[in-house]
Amino acid sequence: MSTIIDGSAGITYPVVAGASSAVQASSSKVLQVVSTTKTDTFSTTSTSFVDVTGFNVTITPTSTSSQILVFVSSNYGTSTTSLFGVFNLLRGSTNICQPSTSPTITATTVSFQNSTDVINNWSMLFLDSPATTSATTYKIQARTTAAGTIYVNRRNTADTAQTSTITVMEIAA
Repeated sequence: MSTIIDGSAGITYPVVAGASSAVQASSSKVLQVVSTTKTDTFSTTSTSFVDVTGFNVTITPTSTSSQILVFVSSNYGTSTTSLFGVFNLLRGSTNICQPSTSPTITATTVSFQNSTDVINNWSMLFLDSPATTSATTYKIQARTTAAGTIYVNRRNTADTAQTSTITVMEIAA
């Protein structure tokens, strides 16, 4: 038995004994991709979420039934040991992927620092259904878990520069 994969029509499974027709799986297509790369640094001492400046991307979906796949790849350093950086994803002003209040639980959006001079990498993948055709902005917020500073795109000593990326893909329903 063969399987036919056609990007424009999805996956077609051929007729098998006893079946009256081939089975067609629906296809989803990537309609557009928008990405922002943050090359500068950001720091905060806030224990409440604050916007990470320049760490956002705007996409205008072509259909209200489209889904938006959000990829985030970033890094941070801290000023003190045993300090967490916690990160939040928003659509506009709506929290859509906020970590638990206990940062040791949500490993995808929280990283632990046991030295003040290293870079912690973190990433996030989230599938959103904004149900709009209006321009939609996705942004990252950050906070610390205790007294101290977190630095996006650098370690405590500012001798290294990193980049962070937020990429959104519109997926047809």
